Amino acid sequence: MKRNHIYKTVLGLAIAALTLTACSDEWDDHYNSLTTGQHDGSLWDAIQADPNLSNFASVVRACGYDKSLGSSQIFTVFAPTNSCLSAEQAQELINAYNAEKGKVNDDDNTTVKEFLQNHMTLYNHSVSSLSNDTIVLMNGKYAFLTPDAIDGNRFLTANQHYGNGVLYTLDNQVKFFSNLFEYMRKDNDLDSVRSFFYNGMFYRKEFIAEESVPGGIVDGKTVYLDSVFIQQNDLFGYNFLDARINSEDSTYLMIVPTNKEWKKMVDEYSDYFVYDNNVPDRDSLAYTNTRMAIMKGTVFSRTFNSDAALQDSALSTNCTMNYNYRRSMWGADSLHYYEYYKPFTPNGALAGAIPIECSNGTMLKSDNWKIDKEQTFHQLRIIEAEQMRSLKEVSTVKNSAGDDEPTVAAIIRQVPNLFPDAPDSLQNNPFYNVVSNNRFVEFEPQRTTVNPWVTFNITDVLANIGYDIYLITAPAVAYDWNATNIQKLPTLLRCTLSHHDIDGNVVENELCDRKETVADGVNALLLAENVKFPVATFGLQEEEPQVTLKLETRVTSAQLRNNTYTRTMRIDCILLKPHEEKPMSND
Repeated sequence: MKRNHIYKTVLGLAIAALTLTACSDEWDDHYNSLTTGQHDGSLWDAIQADPNLSNFASVVRACGYDKSLGSSQIFTVFAPTNSCLSAEQAQELINAYNAEKGKVNDDDNTTVKEFLQNHMTLYNHSVSSLSNDTIVLMNGKYAFLTPDAIDGNRFLTANQHYGNGVLYTLDNQVKFFSNLFEYMRKDNDLDSVRSFFYNGMFYRKEFIAEESVPGGIVDGKTVYLDSVFIQQNDLFGYNFLDARINSEDSTYLMIVPTNKEWKKMVDEYSDYFVYDNNVPDRDSLAYTNTRMAIMKGTVFSRTFNSDAALQDSALSTNCTMNYNYRRSMWGADSLHYYEYYKPFTPNGALAGAIPIECSNGTMLKSDNWKIDKEQTFHQLRIIEAEQMRSLKEVSTVKNSAGDDEPTVAAIIRQVPNLFPDAPDSLQNNPFYNVVSNNRFVEFEPQRTTVNPWVTFNITDVLANIGYDIYLITAPAVAYDWNATNIQKLPTLLRCTLSHHDIDGNVVENELCDRKETVADGVNALLLAENVKFPVATFGLQEEEPQVTLKLETRVTSAQLRNNTYTRTMRIDCILLKPHEEKPMSND
């Protein structure tokens, strides 16, 4: 048994040796380069010693990259020679570097990102007659390596190996191709958009420990030989754009407003995001939400938006295609926020914008913004009565023990598709899919001597913009085909809206008194038109929501005894609908 094991081991090693020999021959053939060389010293030693690279060397030194290229870290450098980088051009790059130094992140410095890092990559990269590779440059750009060129720029020398990497020389500079995020910095018409996206509140450098190379422990802390950082921008995340517009691995279409359009919208939208003085970070919230109201819904992944698909509709990264998610997020699966029908027709959301090709898609620069706020952030608010977070409180009285006892019971009623036990003519429920979510809450009085009341929370409202407020009620027959005449009775309601003023004081407005519901139908009761809140609650995580609606029955004891009205309330939902100004009549 032991001898057999040894035989298998020796045989395996022999086969492995033959395989390695064959692979080695193929490997050597693959790296049979145009010119090869193994040299002493570092890349920086080689660059500064070559008179044909003196202009490139001056830029490297001015930007502090001489230290990196002289270290033990491994690089491949594609160095433009003086024939394609003059002394004047080098000085212009140095001047641009110094002008931005200390004002932007080091990796965002134009000279570093668009020139130096555009001619460098980490690790060794050699070429051969078989080369047909894509590499990642230090600025994240992809470059195509062939036997004699990088992105079509021919090598003068190639595969010159030094102690810390490989050096190539070029007869032309490697062109920098901006992605969507980078292009914002280049176009003077987009200064306002750039200022928002490059704001230090959202944009920062983050150290990635797991991708960095540790070099030991000094004073109890790890020291890294090779530190890897990435630029992180919160505005690319799920709660904002949900699109990494700085990624070279994705392809997008993005529409952005020019400075003129940006200013016009900020001036208007700022009034919608005024928060009361007691809200923490109110100024920061107002700044961010105003500008995200402009930009959310402006990026379109080309995965879901082919040229053919865009002729019908544009689905932004903020849209919700799943019907269940729509219902969860917005209260109804029929709502299509952040989606734009016929976007390139004359009045379409993307019409008239100027296309600019970028490395990861197309930017559409718009001087005539056509995305309507009611397609994005000024949304229909649906407060479903049956959701736990919607109900704030119900009326109570003191019992004999001195404890608070509810005067009303909240019962969730389900609206079925069919009533199997009903006569054939009544089995199909006409209220199925008419009642929102096919559920409502029946508030059944527990005391006959008082008019009960309930209060609902209303969240995420905008300031200084009109809402029409509706109360949607449901009938007893929506869940019980055999409801009695008393169950079918209407009720009378008093509705009171509460909200905060700018100083956080509670303001109450009675919207209606003795508003009558409908006995046998789903009823949309218009409580008030064009209601404008002085402060917003949009985006707030409220333990105690500022805006509430109190519903109280207003039925007298005589009306109750005479079976004219009931004190039972059946509430489907509350709607805050964006107010539409009616056209002026010519009469």
